[in-house]
Amino acid sequence: MKLTVDSGSTKTDWGFFNTTDDLKIYKTQGINPLHQHTDEVKAIISHELLDTNPEISPDNVEELYFYGAGCANETICGQMAGILKEYFPNADIFVDSDMLGAARALCGNSEGVACVLGTGSNSCLYNGRIIVDQVPSLGYILGDEGSAVALGRRLIGDCFKRQLPESVCTEFMQKYSLTKDIIIENVYRKPLANRYIASFATFLIDKREIPGVHKMLVQCFSEFFTRNVISYHKPWMPVHFVGSLAKSFADELREAADSLGMTIGNIEVSPMKGLVEYHSQPG
Repeated sequence: MKLTVDSGSTKTDWGFFNTTDDLKIYKTQGINPLHQHTDEVKAIISHELLDTNPEISPDNVEELYFYGAGCANETICGQMAGILKEYFPNADIFVDSDMLGAARALCGNSEGVACVLGTGSNSCLYNGRIIVDQVPSLGYILGDEGSAVALGRRLIGDCFKRQLPESVCTEFMQKYSLTKDIIIENVYRKPLANRYIASFATFLIDKREIPGVHKMLVQCFSEFFTRNVISYHKPWMPVHFVGSLAKSFADELREAADSLGMTIGNIEVSPMKGLVEYHSQPG
């Protein structure tokens, strides 16, 4: 049996399969070894995945492909592989970035520009096998343009600084029972501030046609393209996306791309289907 894992900061999908026809997906909270301690990661695997789903047989997993947020260097990938080995002792384990997972899911064996828009954001130039160029994401403090964190951060700031219509700001503050002190407490004093900020992005989905909100969304996605994708110097190449945010705001994403002379290719909510197909290939 094979196991392909798509892990973001908010949620993790665990896909067990022998062939593309018998895929079973289990969900846990997100795993990001860059922001979480080893004990936290182990608790998620042990309690949320294995204890909750006794039908899973870890000893039967022979190949494990873990694509994760925060898996950005050999040290972190090695640590994550070590944790996984404790629970899947018979598996050959491969750990790499969620960006490589997205590229393989979106492009398969073909060259392309692949992007992730979810809690965070990222992009790369992919040659059909590996990533050959990548503008660094830099995370939610220094980067993550166009992501749920970026939209949530912009929404919070624009409401407090009176940049959006008063009706939008009032509804937002009332819906989440927000005050300035509550925001400061959760962003600056509590852990996992990125998840907290990103959680507000969904508020924008049914406000997207309000002119001020629409303008804000297009600006945020335009910033993603200008600060990430343009640097690959491949204007003729369609730009592919994976992530719930990309799917939710596909129209605004296309508008931003059009304004910069770019073309959007595939937009998928999850990379899981593409990854299963990729890892089902012989050899």
